[in-house]
Amino acid sequence: MADDLTELPDAVEADYMLERSLTATVTAALSEMDTAAIDAALEPLHPADIADLIEQISPNERRALLGLWSMGIDGEVLSELDENLREEVIGYLPKGVLSEAVREMESDDVVDLVEDLEDDQQEMILGALKEVDRVAVEQALSYPEYSAGRLMQRELVVAPEHWDVGQTIDFLRQDDDLPEQFYHVILVDPAYHPTGYVTLGKLLGSPRSVLMSKIVEDSFRTIPVNQPEEDVAYAFNQYHLISAPVVDEDERLVGIITIDDAMVVLDDEAEEDILRLAGVSGEESLSDRTLETVRQRLPWLGVNLVTAILASVVIAQFEAILAQMVALAVLMPIVASMGGNAGTQSLTVAVRAIATKDLTGSNLWRVVRREALAGLLNGLIFAVVMGVVGVIWFGTPMLAVVIAVAMVVNMVVAALAGILIPTGLEKLGIDPALASGAFVTTVTDVVGFFAFLGLAAMLLV
Repeated sequence: MADDLTELPDAVEADYMLERSLTATVTAALSEMDTAAIDAALEPLHPADIADLIEQISPNERRALLGLWSMGIDGEVLSELDENLREEVIGYLPKGVLSEAVREMESDDVVDLVEDLEDDQQEMILGALKEVDRVAVEQALSYPEYSAGRLMQRELVVAPEHWDVGQTIDFLRQDDDLPEQFYHVILVDPAYHPTGYVTLGKLLGSPRSVLMSKIVEDSFRTIPVNQPEEDVAYAFNQYHLISAPVVDEDERLVGIITIDDAMVVLDDEAEEDILRLAGVSGEESLSDRTLETVRQRLPWLGVNLVTAILASVVIAQFEAILAQMVALAVLMPIVASMGGNAGTQSLTVAVRAIATKDLTGSNLWRVVRREALAGLLNGLIFAVVMGVVGVIWFGTPMLAVVIAVAMVVNMVVAALAGILIPTGLEKLGIDPALASGAFVTTVTDVVGFFAFLGLAAMLLV
C-alpha cells in the first residue's frame, strides 16, 4: 500500500485530497494568465482530481481556467464533474472542444451529462455525436429518469451462445470497436435474448474447443430496463455483480450496467439519505450559489419552525409552574435534547436499514422491541444520573424524581418514534429520509416537555 501511495502526483495527498498548494498555484497562474504553469500543474493529475480542482475554485476562475488551459477539458473530466456544475462548464467551452470531449465519452456518461441540461445545450451535445451514438443516447433518454435504461451503456461484447472459446477469442482480436473496458462476454440466442455470460479470466484460461455455454458464471442475472436504479445498485451489492445485461420488455439485450456505475448510485443514495435526514435537498452541493442554497433549505426550515411552535405551545400550558420554579426552565432543555438525540440515533439506523432492505415486515417488531428496550435501559441509566444531579444542584429530591421519570419516558418514546415513523412513512410511499426528521423531532420535544412539566405540575405544586 505504501508503494502505491508514493506513486500519487505531488499535488495529491496520501488521503487523496488536493493539496492547498496546488489550488494556490493554479489561481496564481490564472491571475498572471500563465498557460504554461497551468498546463504543468494539471498535466500529472487524474481526471477526477482535475474535476475536484474545477469545483473548488470560483466561477470566474473556472471560466479563466477553461479558456487558458491549452490541453483542454476532455470527456473523462466532464464525466467526473459535479452535475450541478456541468451546465456552467459546458457554457464556457468552445463548440469544437465540447464536441471532441463528448465523442470520447461512453454512452452512459453522455446520458448522465445531457439529461439535466437545457434543450439548446442538449441539442448541441447530441449534434456532436455520430449518428449511431446519438440514436443510442436519445433512446436511453426516452427511459424513465433514475432507471436502468438511463444508467446502462451500449458498448458491450456479445457472442452467439453456440460459439466455442476459440471462435470468441478470434472474434475479439479482429473487432476494432471493442469497449475500452469490459468484464464479461454476453451470450445470446438467435432472438438476442441473453442466456449467460463468461468472464475474461474463464475465457482466456479455457481450451479453444470448450463451448462458451459450459463456462458461464452462476452469478448471471438480467436487469429490466425500467427497473429503478437504486434497485439495480442493491442487486450489484447484494449479489456481488461486476456487470449485468439490461433487457427490454421482450427480454432482448439492450445494454449493460457495470459495477462502477452501480457504486456511483449507491454512493449517491447514501449521500442523499444523509442530506435529507438533515432537511437538506439531496441535490445540494458545495458548488451551489447562495440563492440556490437558500431556496433548497428554506422549506424544511419552515417545517422545523412549525414544529418548534408546537413545542412552545406545550410549554405555554405550564407557564404558571415555570414561573414558580425556575429550576424547571433550567432542566427542561436536557430532557428534550436527550430525547432528540436518542430519536436521531434510532431514526438513522432505521432509514439506512430501509434503504438497504434489511428492515422488512418480517423483522420489524423484533427491531421495535429491541429499540424500546434499548431506550428504556438508556433512560434508566441517565435517569439515575440526572436524579443525582437534580438533588445536588437544587436540593429537591422530588425534582430529581420528576426529571428521572421524564427522562425514561422520553427516551423510550424517542426510540420508538425513530423506528416507527420512518417505517410508517415508507409504507405510505413517502421518502422516510426526507420527512422523518421533522416528525421525530416534534414527537420527542412535545412528549419530553409534556412529561417533564406535567409530572412537575402534579408532584411539585
